[in-house]
Amino acid sequence: MLSRVANSIYWMNRYVERAENYARFMGVTFNLILDLPPGGQQQWEPMLLASGDNHLFYKHYDKPAPENVLRFISFDPNNPNAVLSCLYKARENARSIREIISKEMWEHLNQFYHRIRELSGKKKWNMDNWQDFFSEVKMGSQLFFGIIDSTITRNEGWHFGRLGRYIERADKTSRFIDVKYFILLPETDFVGSNYDQLQWSAVLKSVSAFNMYRQTHRSINPSEIVEFLVLGREFPRSIYYCLQQAELSLKKIQSDAPLGRPAVKLLGKLLSHLEYSDVNDIFVFGLHEYLDNFQSSLNKVGDAVFDAYFALKPVSESAGSGEQ
Repeated sequence: MLSRVANSIYWMNRYVERAENYARFMGVTFNLILDLPPGGQQQWEPMLLASGDNHLFYKHYDKPAPENVLRFISFDPNNPNAVLSCLYKARENARSIREIISKEMWEHLNQFYHRIRELSGKKKWNMDNWQDFFSEVKMGSQLFFGIIDSTITRNEGWHFGRLGRYIERADKTSRFIDVKYFILLPETDFVGSNYDQLQWSAVLKSVSAFNMYRQTHRSINPSEIVEFLVLGREFPRSIYYCLQQAELSLKKIQSDAPLGRPAVKLLGKLLSHLEYSDVNDIFVFGLHEYLDNFQSSLNKVGDAVFDAYFALKPVSESAGSGEQ
């Protein structure tokens, strides 16, 4: 497979997954608002801090007012990670490889992008409108991945797509959990309170994990939630599960194109570290510090994948991050 094609498939999947996860980021806040006690203070800045977009946000906005954050996350052209920006880049990658992907994939992604672009021109939004919008983004993204799984041959291209999707999902799951750190940073007295439990419930709901968690756990327990979302072997949005699936696809790619040994090694080491850790190790190290280290390690895996499979260009053209 041409490196250009593999790169486009990989980033098309990552960008759609990223758009869905940014919609889920806002779900954290909406779920918290719904569960807040009377007089509770709404918090929007933690979304920016956990996603790493806070510095860019403050270049264009004075304060994290709800309307500012919602517009920045959704449509702002100055934000390369905005939902609309991600879907635009996913569509452009898909357009460049239309002969490789299925007709149904292209039609859905094209319609999905134009639908979100149309909504970006809407002037007046209330909170119900925003919740409906983010639900539509999540459903549109999930439908796209369902179309992929039902229309694409399980070949090298399919594995590049899965690799991108699960690397992106693992990163964003770690950031969902990290939202809790940024929410409680100024108010550590709330740790262990009913308000704390409401916030942990919101994190579970934002990754569609609340019902699955409650099937196996009787109470909202931070330690058990972190274990479920970080080390869980069976839940499809847990970090361990995502890395396991990414490794399966990377090893299949590597067996056909043995350039990716460094990437396989890095991903294998990261997965082994999770496999032989327990939740007590995470809290002793520090939850935020553990997740921060994980995100740095996962970025190195992404760099190794790029170097192995996407950087196959003449020396004069080799600069750049590889994002299309």
